[in-house]
Amino acid sequence: MRVVWERMKTIIEPSSAVPVAAALTGDLPIRGKRVGIIISGGNVDLGNLPF
Repeated sequence: MRVVWERMKTIIEPSSAVPVAAALTGDLPIRGKRVGIIISGGNVDLGNLPF
């Protein structure tokens, strides 16, 4: 969630952060491929964010 916030200035739901994290850490075999990740947001209590 924090990486997306820092780079895109968009708050996303924790469940949307999971595929983003997998893609960024290299845990998915996607090198050299075009990948789309659907991210959603709005269902987050901004007062509870750790950043």
